[in-house]
This record gives sequence, structure tokens and C-alpha cells, in this order.
Amino acid sequence: MKRVVSDPKVNIAKIKNKLLELGDMLPGHISEQWNVCGVAGCRCKDVKNPKKHGPYLKLGYSVNRKSSSMFIREEDLVEAQKRIERYQEFKELNMQLIEAYVDLARKVGFAKKKFNGGKHE
Repeated sequence: MKRVVSDPKVNIAKIKNKLLELGDMLPGHISEQWNVCGVAGCRCKDVKNPKKHGPYLKLGYSVNRKSSSMFIREEDLVEAQKRIERYQEFKELNMQLIEAYVDLARKVGFAKKKFNGGKHE
């Protein structure tokens, strides 16, 4: 997504509005998982032709440097994918916001007036 260089204050306000409109989001990625159960004699433990249980959909993610995962029901897959896409957009918008604040600092310097969400104080 290309950034249009104009008034940094206008860019900051636009980016903040976009961030507010994003909605629910999730970090991570979805993968399939196949499991082996603990039931003796189950097909998943067959010596010659084991057949694992699955596939199960699993969301893998990290938050605060801690990795975790959760299972996703098949009927929730589309919504989970949308939330992951929103998270990617969230990260992109945050980078644009940082760039806009750097542009603002370059344009107006570090004067005593502070820019606060579209208003000078």
C-alpha cells in the first residue's frame, strides 16, 4: 500500500479512522493437524496402515512472545480467515501511522505544541 505524501496531520487522522473501523482480528495462521488418540486398537495406531484422526483446523499464534494455538471449527473458518486478514491490515496501518508521525516530526520539528489526534495543543 503506497503512502501519499501530503499533510502528515491529515494522514494521521485518516489512518486512525481506518484503525478504528477494522473490527475483530486475530494474529497467526491456520493449518491442518492430524492426531493420534490414546485408545488401544484404534485405527490411528494400526501397525501396518495407521490412519490419523483429522484433519483439524488449528490457529497458531504468538502474543507477548508466547506461542499458543486454538482449534477452529469448520463453520468458523471463513470468519477466522477474515480476522487474520484484518490483523495483517492492522499491522500495515500501524507502520503507516509511525511513518506519518515521523513525517510530522520532520515537517514541524519538536516544538512545544504537541499533535494529539488531529488537534494541536
